Formats: sequence, structure tokens, C-alpha cells
Amino acid sequence: MVLRTNHLLAAVFAATLLLQPALASAQPAGLSSAEPTFADIADMADSAGMVLLVRVAKQIAVKDERAPGLQPGHRRFYMEAETRSLLTGGAPIGGSVKYLVDLPLDDRGKAPKLKKQDVFLFARPVPGRPGEVQLVTPTSQRPWTAAGEERLRSILRQLVSPNAPAKITGVRELLYVPGNLQGQGETQIFLATKDGSAASISVRHEPGAPPAWGVSFSELVANVGNPPRKETLEWYRLACFLPSRPPAAANISASYGESRQAEADYRMVLGELGPCERNLAGTR
Repeated sequence: MVLRTNHLLAAVFAATLLLQPALASAQPAGLSSAEPTFADIADMADSAGMVLLVRVAKQIAVKDERAPGLQPGHRRFYMEAETRSLLTGGAPIGGSVKYLVDLPLDDRGKAPKLKKQDVFLFARPVPGRPGEVQLVTPTSQRPWTAAGEERLRSILRQLVSPNAPAKITGVRELLYVPGNLQGQGETQIFLATKDGSAASISVRHEPGAPPAWGVSFSELVANVGNPPRKETLEWYRLACFLPSRPPAAANISASYGESRQAEADYRMVLGELGPCERNLAGTR
């Protein structure tokens, strides 16, 4: 049994050693036990090739000298777990999985004992090694709760929807065009997306009324007056990935005053979206 376990450990180490330092560098020390925000869960789910619910069957500590990139306050473990369900992912998965995870230590230097506990894994399959998975970050394992599962499934449904908003990579252009009446006009903010699809924000000004805005992730006109609700995928794509300031060259408004208005409208949109709060490591 000892010999078999050593072989399994060696196989998992070989599959993850090259990627482990880069993944670990993304994880600030001491944050892995914090309560995840919507953005944390969306980051991991969006980066994962598969999301699994598993029950831990075996937990073996790895010596620190064999755990490259290990953050202070953590210990690396080799895990074996029974597959409970595959929440999302196209790769075949068997009845059990093996993986490495970094667990936070308590004040006494002890890691949680997870045997027989259910956890979520945000992972990718290891090429050529059926039954082994690699977490998207060394700490992308979360304890199961009923509320956590409901929240996670809601995010996954949004991610796999045919109408899921594209990933925002920047701002292509923005311009303000005044209307015929004093105080009337509209700012258009055209966004760059990872897949090249259309996405834009419209901010409309009418005399005597506060500015109204909306977003479109298609060729259709933005639904002005109905901005995305917080903790939705549309909100996440904007709040977490729009730059704090658009590139100066992106502002193609016709005059200095119109350029300033376009910038003011962009800041207003960011303020309405609010901050993208994260407690865990981002995987974007």
C-alpha cells in the first residue's frame, strides 16, 4: 500500500510541478480561508475546465521541500476523492479523482481535516492522466454548503448560457454626441471582447433628468435605463474587467468639451457598477 501511494504521489507531482509555481504566485498568503465573493467564484468557474463536487477519501501532507511555490501559512496535500457530481465540463471523469491542494493553517499550524467532507473543485484535467485533475489555483477547492451550491450553480448556468456576455478585454472607442436640445446627448462606449463580438455601453442625457445607461453584449441597442444588476454575469464582466480609465486615444469625441463629457460618463458608469470585490486569488 505504501509503494502504491508513493507511485500515485510521484505521478501527481510530475503532472503539476511545471505549472505549480506560476499558479501559486497568484494566491496572496492568508486569503484562502476567507469567504469568497461573487467575483471570486466567477473567476474560478470561468477559468476551470470542469467544476466537480467530490467527497474527500484520503488526505496526505506533502513535505514543504516537495511543494514548490507554497505560500506562507499553507500546507500542500495530496488528495483522493470520490466523484459526487460533475457540475460542468466536457472531459470524461471517473468515480474518483486525485489532485494537489494548498490548505490554510490555523493558529496552531494545523490544517483542516477534510476526510469524508464534500468539497467543490475548480479544476482542469491533466492530459494523459485519467483520474487526475489540477486545480486552477493551488487553493481552488471550496467546502460544500447548500447555499454555496445554489450560488455556484446560478453562476455556472449564466456562464454556459448561449446568451452569456463576452469577456471584456478593454475599451476600443468612446465618444459623446450632443443632441438638438441643451443638455441632451449620448455617450457611446465600444468595448473590446476576447472573442471579437460586439459589446457597448450607452449613456443617455435628457434635459432635466439624470443620465441613464445600459449595456449591450450584441449588435442590438443597449437597454438604456436598465443597467445590469449586481452579482450577475453582465455586472461581473463590466465591474471586474473595465479599466479604471479608458485609453486616451480611445476618446474620439469631436471637441474638448465633448471629450470631457464622455470621460465623465465613463466614470459615472464605473461608480454605478461599484467595486469588484475579491477575497481570494483571481484567476483572470
